[in-house]
Amino acid sequence: MLQGQKALVTGANSGIGKATAIGLGRAGADVVVNYIADRAAAEKVVKEIERSGVRAYAHEADVSQEDQVTGMIATMVEEFGTIDILVANAGLQRDAPVTEMSLDYWRKVLDVNLTGQFLCAREAVKEFLRRGVVPEVSRAAGKIICVSSVHQIIPWAGHVNYASSKGGVQMMMATLAQELAPKRIRVNAVAPGAIRTPINRSAWETQSAEADLKKLIPYGRVGDPEDIASAVVVMASDLLDYVVGTTLYVDGGMTLFPGFETGG
Repeated sequence: MLQGQKALVTGANSGIGKATAIGLGRAGADVVVNYIADRAAAEKVVKEIERSGVRAYAHEADVSQEDQVTGMIATMVEEFGTIDILVANAGLQRDAPVTEMSLDYWRKVLDVNLTGQFLCAREAVKEFLRRGVVPEVSRAAGKIICVSSVHQIIPWAGHVNYASSKGGVQMMMATLAQELAPKRIRVNAVAPGAIRTPINRSAWETQSAEADLKKLIPYGRVGDPEDIASAVVVMASDLLDYVVGTTLYVDGGMTLFPGFETGG
């Protein structure tokens, strides 16, 4: 499905990023595994990707730092020749009630979750425009998939920095899609709901916690990272070449506002 394409996944040494990087490799893409900490974990992901017969390597970079992002894309072009797919996944939480949320917490989450996606997209787009469309590889000059969250539309008390960052991702994605579509660059987003990842372990690791979480999920199960990986792979492929500026919610129905299922 993605044979011959070159993909970069940020925050790819665990959780959704890890599953997505492996999924892209299984679909035929060569993959750069970006990480900010735990090189050993990133190298394990690289080994798993290589089992699919494609190339991969790990690259340490903080996506909120402009020079590190510029260097990461430049290295990828040097190593792989180009970039066809960017999955802007790196993200974090720093939770607190609004009266206790420090400016540090606010800035850190916005810097990584929003500015980080912008910087990666900007540098990828430069390469997409330089290379243009290569029909035997893809119908698009490049594909960007922003990993957002259901909290781009669902308010989340105690997480104002995170929810604000994801609301920003939604508008950034749509604006980039509008600007870049005439250049045959597709920009879309995948918005996960409740997924079993290290970032939200406390919400699902006990039976009682998982039971409470399921009350918010009409489909009746907590998602797995592979659910998001599958969505990203299809979104990056020519199967969805006419999909531009869209957010795909992969959430088991969480955005259906299940609290209103009995009439409110």
